[in-house]
Amino acid sequence: MADHQEDQDLELALKMSMQSNPPEPKRSKPIEETGSGSLSGGESPEAKSRRLQRELMAAAAEKRMMVLPTTPPVQPRARAPAITVVADKDLELVKTDKPLGESGEGDQLLSPEESDQLFAMLFGNDVSKSILAQWTNQGIRFSPDPETTIGLVQHEGGPCGVLAALQAFVLKYLLYFPDEIGIASPSIGVRPSSKTRYVASDSFSSVPEEAKTRALVRSMCEILFMCGNNNRTVIATLSTPEDSNTNQKHEAMAGGLPIESASDLQKILRIETFTTQSSALKKLEGTITAFQSRMGALLFLISALLSRGLDSVQADRDDPNLPLVTAPFGHASQEIVNLLLSGEAVPNVFDGKIDFGGNMFLQGISKHVEVGFLTLLESLGFCTVGQNLKCPKWPIWVIGSESHYTVLFALDPSVQEENELELRESQIRRAFDARDQSGGGGFISVEAFHQVVQETNIRLPTEKLNDICATGFIVWSELWQVILELDRNLGGIKDSTGMMGKKVFDIYHFNGIAKSDINGGGQAMAVESGTVPMQRPRLTKLSVSVPPKWTQEEYMSSAMPSSSEKDSEVNQPKPAQHAPLVDCIRTRWSRATCSWAGDPPSIV
Repeated sequence: MADHQEDQDLELALKMSMQSNPPEPKRSKPIEETGSGSLSGGESPEAKSRRLQRELMAAAAEKRMMVLPTTPPVQPRARAPAITVVADKDLELVKTDKPLGESGEGDQLLSPEESDQLFAMLFGNDVSKSILAQWTNQGIRFSPDPETTIGLVQHEGGPCGVLAALQAFVLKYLLYFPDEIGIASPSIGVRPSSKTRYVASDSFSSVPEEAKTRALVRSMCEILFMCGNNNRTVIATLSTPEDSNTNQKHEAMAGGLPIESASDLQKILRIETFTTQSSALKKLEGTITAFQSRMGALLFLISALLSRGLDSVQADRDDPNLPLVTAPFGHASQEIVNLLLSGEAVPNVFDGKIDFGGNMFLQGISKHVEVGFLTLLESLGFCTVGQNLKCPKWPIWVIGSESHYTVLFALDPSVQEENELELRESQIRRAFDARDQSGGGGFISVEAFHQVVQETNIRLPTEKLNDICATGFIVWSELWQVILELDRNLGGIKDSTGMMGKKVFDIYHFNGIAKSDINGGGQAMAVESGTVPMQRPRLTKLSVSVPPKWTQEEYMSSAMPSSSEKDSEVNQPKPAQHAPLVDCIRTRWSRATCSWAGDPPSIV
């Protein structure tokens, strides 16, 4: 019986040594003893055979055990059903065909092929060392200055598109969701006003560091899940030595990383896929120092691209052969900004897509977004921003200039509320834009125009209708002038009272890399005592006045106020000032005038 038990033990050891995941030991049924294996007597042939077999098995097991790793094998996780619906606290219902857990694919390295595709997509084949240095030396960190403490600081040119988009979402949480980030004090965040509205406070310097970090982590998580179609997110971090302190190792790894090729990128990245927001938040909280390190902005952009999927990113773009980081200055492209604002790396800012037939089309923004986008290029006539970006859910906008991205935001959500005339304007503009096949050029065919007239119930006099259609196409600016002059009972905008549509409100502009010489009209780069003044992030408060929806002629004729108008806040606004930012604001609020204290706000 003893010999048989020894045989069983050795067989079990051999089996366990032959596989990485050993089975649970099972007890065999007892067998009858032959009575011929007595140790007191001579060794029978059967006993000798068993002894030799045991010795061979023991030698094989010992040899195999010696080459196995000393760490215990990882037990497989229980798999969830193939299709799972997750009711996460911070997400709508999410469907996924992957098993759920802390991660979907595990912590792993990018393959060389993926690294090559990622690097070429980002930087192309002829990227300069200076551009690579810009993108590997920009962390995601808040300003140390009390007056701009809620703003992310930009030290290098190039990654401003990433920082501005992330900044917009951070402001969303700080201003409109303070409870979710642990701000119990009413000193900041949305609070009820006397008119049952909700208005955020401007006590920015009172925000605790912990609350800012939570707002940052939640913003990152929301953007990444949006890029992953709300099904998953991929988080890229640094591959660092396991025997070093977490906070120190990320900074040490990022401190002197030479990223000059796809292979360099592949060596340092670790990626992990998550299918629930709670697990992704936990990962981001645990690795936030990696995003605060010098590689932070690039790591976050890579996470967004991988969450979207590299092939999907290429399918979003009109020209996938161009790098996302543009030459020669290394700026973030519009595709990067759109990816972080809408979840899709489309290159255009108009709504929807324009189909040219033959499977050729241009892609714009397909959905209403949380935070929006305005651009100086629209005021210059180079593009038209659609309503999806221009009228976001929250009054926060990334502002684009020719070379930089900044952020504009309001504390009162009612600045986006539309009165009767504005609703009418939006209705007509959406109907027009839906038939505009010019890529935001602002004109439609006569046939499309008749559809707009019918859909929006505009009753144009026959003479006006013939004049508009005479050229064979209808330009928005000309149509809008006619609608402004058309009485409201005919489907137009003209309001004889002249009181509808006026607004007065405050708005804030944040530039994370403010210049000393602002728009050519501020303080010069004076050198005092042999030193150049330090450049710091800048927050500017602007007072905005939007006049009524009159025609241009009526508006100009009202410039000389009568005695009954001398106390009107709109007719006698603060002295108007101008800067390129004002042109951006006017693309959202037509003919708005702005004023501010101190130097003009800079969007460069």
